[in-house]
Amino acid sequence: MISIERRSDGIAVLTIDDPTQSANAISTAFVRSLASAVDQLAAERESLTGVIVTSAKDSFVVGMDLKEFAAGGGDRLAVVALATTLKDAFRRLETLGRPVVAALNGTALGGGFEVALACHHRIAVDRPDARFGLPEVTLGLLPGGGGVARTVRLLGVQEALLNVLLQGQRMRPAKAVEVGVVDELVGSPDELVPRAVEWILANPQAAQPWDRPGYRMPGGRPTDRALATMLPAFPANLRKQLKGAHYPAPHHIMCAAVEGAAVDFDTALRIEGRWFADLLGTPIQRNMTQAFFFDLQYLNKGGSRPASVPASPPVARVGVVGAGMMGAGIARACARRGIDVMLMDVNPQTAARAAEAHERISATGDLADLAGCEVIIEAVFEDQALKHETYRRLGEIAPKALLASNTSSLPITGLARAAVDPERFIGLHFFSPVDKMALVEIIRGAATSDETLARAYDLVRQIGKTPIVVNDSRGFFTSRVFGTYVLEGLAMLAEGIPAASIEQAALQAGYPVGPLAVIDEVTLTLPRKLRDEARKAGVQAPPHPGEVVLDRMVEEFGRTGKAAGAGFYDYPADGSGKRLWPGLATAFNTKPGEPAIPFTDMKERMLFAEALESVKCLDEGVLTGVPDGNIGSIFGIGFPAWTGGVLQFVDGYPGGVAGFVARARELAARYGERFEPSAELVARAERGEPVRRAG
Repeated sequence: MISIERRSDGIAVLTIDDPTQSANAISTAFVRSLASAVDQLAAERESLTGVIVTSAKDSFVVGMDLKEFAAGGGDRLAVVALATTLKDAFRRLETLGRPVVAALNGTALGGGFEVALACHHRIAVDRPDARFGLPEVTLGLLPGGGGVARTVRLLGVQEALLNVLLQGQRMRPAKAVEVGVVDELVGSPDELVPRAVEWILANPQAAQPWDRPGYRMPGGRPTDRALATMLPAFPANLRKQLKGAHYPAPHHIMCAAVEGAAVDFDTALRIEGRWFADLLGTPIQRNMTQAFFFDLQYLNKGGSRPASVPASPPVARVGVVGAGMMGAGIARACARRGIDVMLMDVNPQTAARAAEAHERISATGDLADLAGCEVIIEAVFEDQALKHETYRRLGEIAPKALLASNTSSLPITGLARAAVDPERFIGLHFFSPVDKMALVEIIRGAATSDETLARAYDLVRQIGKTPIVVNDSRGFFTSRVFGTYVLEGLAMLAEGIPAASIEQAALQAGYPVGPLAVIDEVTLTLPRKLRDEARKAGVQAPPHPGEVVLDRMVEEFGRTGKAAGAGFYDYPADGSGKRLWPGLATAFNTKPGEPAIPFTDMKERMLFAEALESVKCLDEGVLTGVPDGNIGSIFGIGFPAWTGGVLQFVDGYPGGVAGFVARARELAARYGERFEPSAELVARAERGEPVRRAG
């Protein structure tokens, strides 16, 4: 896996090239090969001038081979032993007594970047698709190959935590140089080795900063007054950022960083290893790894795309109808990936202002200017009659274009009736703000063809978004499930539970925003409108106790949300920050002090409401697979990431599906029949079958 080429100048070039994979990863074979290579270098040390570590792949090393780890059943002792062997090889490499340079031809993440950190100098190719960093925290882990100990000594405790470790930033080349974890950039792969050779010859006595006499840690050690006075605020700030939610990995990273900074380097490695071992195999680690590695990779590699349809050629020209917040965001997302965009709005000035965001966006007030677009995305108001009229006109202007609607709730099959060819009609539900939200929910109507679905999937990947695929239904998957979260929060308010307690329960459950705050952002009128439209269409859902709160807020108190300046929160004109409306206590007879129900129940009512609805979506065929549900819930509607997603929450609940069913029945007995598990879910529990098998 690692070959060694000796140059005439005495420099050894180690080239990483896993013959069994398209990308290099940290595996058992890699660790053994690296240890063997270091043994050989040590034996030949006297004749060595220096060492260059590079890759024969398009990337450098992309991280730990999680597939191998999963295939081994997640054996903690085996992984810890492997990490120890890896750290030993790294340590012997950096103390070889010869300059060692990492020549990063492409992406280096996680364990792959730890390889680079064990070198004395890091040179990277400045390419737009390259990413560098230690993202283990997003998988519920911490860097276990010396990444914590080395970044702390390279940057200092505070800078390492904030810029590299706690958020797991995946940095572009220029940012990695700015942060200080990459030393320099070159313009092409051909320049890498020559520049590395130059550096080696100019720095024959190179060593890691922490191995040099007189080394002082940037920012000081924990015993130094400057850092010691700041340390008490670290855990408090972390808790504030996590909003009380239980995420062990950031806590363990902080402990490893601070404790390791107070001791010598080799002891710091052992401390890091123990915190790493404590995370391995825990439910949260398994959940997050499943979602953010396996499920996300499955979707981004086309897992929900029709396999029988060949890859589509890249789209060159997209039309967007509607230059409001969503339409303008979609236009920018396409333009930034090199697609020419024609942005149309009935108000040409609105389109023109939006077009100023990127040179590839052209503005128009005439729908006819969308002729020649390969894909047209409609992003007008949620009014079926308006959308139908738009599709009829587009059928005359661009009859061969793939036509998509950005609707968040209107059934695609009904909208497609006005399209010239319903087979080429599909839903592309982007999320707000488009610039920041990575998800696109692709909705397949009754007539949508496999070819149309495949083209839409390929376009979503072309613009760098993650697609999930769902079948047509009112509210689809994300809007339908999101509604249960909000309504459960409102139901608790109707029961007299203080609003602040409800919001805090949501945050401590891991939601990014409480249900009252989030519905204020959406506006209280929208769910009422969707409910009324569903009833007109003959859809009669069981009444929910949260609906009474919604109706009273709008009809009795005239409070419709943030846009109107008044909802569940007040929004002072002086910009002093929103605060809960004091009138809630009187309006809903909330009782001060401790909530009337257990805090755990408050958290789980919201989690279970969404999970039960998601299982229904899976059983009804709205969800096409478990990865779509998990990633869609986390990326689209803020379901807590520690769960691994809304369906993984069911499988990962203590006791598995059977434990989830038992707990759901407890909630149903206390709070209402809406928590009663479906017959299909009960049958799974009785068979001992996880939800994931259904996907």
